[in-house]
Amino acid sequence: MNTVQRSALTVATISSFITPFMISSVNVALPAIEEGFLDQGINAVLLSWVATSYLLAAGVSLVPMGRFADIVGRKKILGLGFLLFSLSSLLCALSPNVFFLLLFRVLQGFGGGMIFSTGMAILTSVFPPHQRGKVLGLAVTAVYIGLLTGPFLGGLLTHYFGWRSLFVVIFFLGVIPPLLIVLFLKGEWADAAGESYDWFGALLYIPSLVSLIYGFSTLKQRMGLLLLVAGCAGLAAFVYRQRKIREPLFQVNLFISNRVFALSNAAALIHYSATFGLTFLLSFYLQYIKGLDPRMTGIVLIAQPVTMALFSPLAGRMSDRIEPRIISSIGMAITFGGLFYFSFLGLDTSVYTIAGVLLFLGFGFALFSSPNMNAIMGSVEPRYLGIAAGSSGTMRVLGQVLSMGIATLILSVFMGERAILPDLYPLLLQSICRTFSVFSALCIVGIFASLARGDLHASG
Repeated sequence: MNTVQRSALTVATISSFITPFMISSVNVALPAIEEGFLDQGINAVLLSWVATSYLLAAGVSLVPMGRFADIVGRKKILGLGFLLFSLSSLLCALSPNVFFLLLFRVLQGFGGGMIFSTGMAILTSVFPPHQRGKVLGLAVTAVYIGLLTGPFLGGLLTHYFGWRSLFVVIFFLGVIPPLLIVLFLKGEWADAAGESYDWFGALLYIPSLVSLIYGFSTLKQRMGLLLLVAGCAGLAAFVYRQRKIREPLFQVNLFISNRVFALSNAAALIHYSATFGLTFLLSFYLQYIKGLDPRMTGIVLIAQPVTMALFSPLAGRMSDRIEPRIISSIGMAITFGGLFYFSFLGLDTSVYTIAGVLLFLGFGFALFSSPNMNAIMGSVEPRYLGIAAGSSGTMRVLGQVLSMGIATLILSVFMGERAILPDLYPLLLQSICRTFSVFSALCIVGIFASLARGDLHASG
């Protein structure tokens, strides 16, 4: 491994750690955030947007920033993304009310989108195909270490120093990668340098996607349905435009002509749609229903990422020799089993049982994620690596947003826009179980999508 490869792996690994650490730690802190803003009329639905606003901003910026990075340079965009991410994290810590917190979370999400769309692309650019599964496995392991430490350290920080301390810590973590980029990551990667940028396509894509996601999460209202329809129409127009112009913002034809790429992305979208809300829901269940404090909640929730971190490198290496669709499909099936069990949560469900199921789920997550990422990045030409990274990141973040959208929609149906108080705990438990039922049904669809993708090694 040469100096550039080592530096790229270090930066990509840190990048892979910070954002999931932030996401998982904030999920644990949500009840404390509600308590802090209770006098301002915060409710369950608005509380869910503290998590979702970040994800939505990251999701809508991934594809535009992935293409922009291909033209102007991925290292530049990665460094600027971290600066925006860090500054907005500090502003989140200083938020005087929930509306400013939501605004700064959106800015933080745009920074996250710039990070997501470039880190993996740089990593894939500097390693040969036969080593990608191994290094992507290491990067995915960093994701899981972030998920592992997020609930635990987030719970401790929230318990002893309050929820604002989380964003202060995230700010200091976020300033490290730009320094490493300037000092050690030499060179630049701009495989599409000199090509034009589709600004009109970006202006069409971003509001359409926002309308789609926000409309879905407010579907029980008439305006939600109108926004959903408008978002679908806007995205259809975006796809039509991308197929017609010479230098598109996004290579839609990759989804049409490349079966491995298309169905690997579809499997990622379904998997994250079915799983991301897990920590959000269990944080509510453990703190409201079981009465645990943030510290103990974080300790229980680390069971899943422990297994993920242990087995992801192995799964990544296996996918260099065994077809990724086989390994990923087994992982999706294991995930279905764990989520289906959680759809029967009750008042007397043991915390130890929950930790055991989370260990089981973590193994399924590990088998799915690294091989699926290997399939996505290994199925395209080098000049499309930025687009592939942006696409895979978009599937991940859109899946996370859809997962939160499903949870938010079901919470609003069962509980309405009311604060989570003890008299509503039975309704909260019902909404949690119904959401897990939907998640497990999505996994069944995901298994078929994963199996149908075709063979990566045969196509290569």
